[in-house]
Amino acid sequence: MTRQAISHSGQPLVRGVYTAYFDCATPATWTEHVHDTHELLWGARGVLTVEADGGFFAVPATLGLWIPAGVVHAVKSTEGTGFCCSHIDADVPPPLGDRTVAVTVPAAVQELLRHMSNFDMEPVMRERSEQLVVGLLDVVDARPMLLPMPSDPRLERIARELLDNPALDRSLEEWSVEVAISVRNLSRLFHKETGMTFAQWRIHARVRVALGLLAAGYPVSSVSRRVGYNNPSAFVQVFRKVMGHTPGWYVSSLKAGNHHSLAGSE
Repeated sequence: MTRQAISHSGQPLVRGVYTAYFDCATPATWTEHVHDTHELLWGARGVLTVEADGGFFAVPATLGLWIPAGVVHAVKSTEGTGFCCSHIDADVPPPLGDRTVAVTVPAAVQELLRHMSNFDMEPVMRERSEQLVVGLLDVVDARPMLLPMPSDPRLERIARELLDNPALDRSLEEWSVEVAISVRNLSRLFHKETGMTFAQWRIHARVRVALGLLAAGYPVSSVSRRVGYNNPSAFVQVFRKVMGHTPGWYVSSLKAGNHHSLAGSE
């Protein structure tokens, strides 16, 4: 049976899937690079972030991030981060082939990807399994994961400092002096390039960082302080507004998902 024979009309034609697990005992950075195959990052534990398509993605344990072949991207992880990376050689229809998107990675898909990585399979069975895992990926709203990054060098400097130190509490006026631009122009440019006001962007940046810290096992009170909120109640309120649920719900969903590494899956 050929690959064409098991590909139905309108469905992706999959030629191969390879999955590896990365366990980062120390912080790790993969600078800008590109792949000939599509890349699926999933099963993240800890703080995993990706820059691609003009945005900054925080990859949660509950979803996967699909990076199409040919898209320039950079990946960064903090100490104690683990994640799975599946390289997928396939012809896929939009929206998977267009831009970096968030996807659901059902438990069945995760187990099948682990199984294919750990065990030899009959060629026909592997082909069917590879077709199945790609076919079961559903594109979902990436906005909870995506933080638009400004391209203006002055604004980019501010954005990166806030992501590195989300508790930094400089006002817009202080930043305007720091990067030598008027408050009015700084405010206007931030909204033009990110679709958010400076205050909104900083809130979303703090929540993105908080997602990784919560996934890494830090308690809510500690995460609250690390991202700039001395009052945990205020942090919970902001988190709920951005994500649609509380930090406690998010942590519970991670535990319920029972995410584990390739090595420990069998």
